[in-house]
Amino acid sequence: MKTHKKFIVHTIPFNVELVSGILWELDIEGINEEETFLEIFASEKSSVTAAEVEELLQRLKSNNLIETYNLLEESIAEVNWNEDWEKTINVIEVGNKFVIKPTFRKYDPKPDQIVLHIDPKMSFGTGEHETTKLILMILENIDLKNKFVLDAGSGTAVLAIAAAKLGASKVIAFDNDEWCRENGEENVELNSVGNNVDVRLASIEQIDEENFDVILANINKNILKDIRTELIERLVAGGTLILSGLLNEDENEMIEFYSNEMECLRVEKLGEWIALIFKKY
Repeated sequence: MKTHKKFIVHTIPFNVELVSGILWELDIEGINEEETFLEIFASEKSSVTAAEVEELLQRLKSNNLIETYNLLEESIAEVNWNEDWEKTINVIEVGNKFVIKPTFRKYDPKPDQIVLHIDPKMSFGTGEHETTKLILMILENIDLKNKFVLDAGSGTAVLAIAAAKLGASKVIAFDNDEWCRENGEENVELNSVGNNVDVRLASIEQIDEENFDVILANINKNILKDIRTELIERLVAGGTLILSGLLNEDENEMIEFYSNEMECLRVEKLGEWIALIFKKY
């Protein structure tokens, strides 16, 4: 019988967005939010270990973002936990323009609202997390008309779809997870932006296109550092780079790390999370 790894995480205080955002750095398939704890699921082939989970939790504790934590590991038979997870997904209004709506929820949009139809299916990017909200709020204040956009680590492709609905002429969205590629393609079709958004299973090195006007990267700090050169090389002079997946504590480090070829225009903050907006020299 096929099994999965399951990690149960309790923290004090129980900050769902903070803890789940950090844990998405790992090679996991999904996170269920319970009333007082999180359940983290990984395939039996995943390399993730309890030690890796604990390392991230200890990082939060060391930075005084949580006081204590408790971690349990189990092995469970394969189940469709996505059905239970869907019950927790609701319609979300983000900023002044965007509404993120799963197909299994009803919503009557207000005038001028842009509805993003997103069925997450365990991919990161439901709109619940501050990092996704941050980039969406930034995008609604950027002129994307006829722009060439790259969405790095696209997850559900919510950011790519938003860019297309704001007028981007072409968006390439890529992720190195097969589940994300399939989910991204489904969401692109739900939003009727297939002519503008190209979802790929790839790493940044496999993206041959260059001269992007805008690049979005909502990934964890370590990956953002690893792919710095590739991101900058693919951006036009004067182009915009938006980074998120970063905690408040990462601000100075990441600005300095990208500053040789980029000017940091501003920092946007929401809760414990930040997004950095750079312009290429």
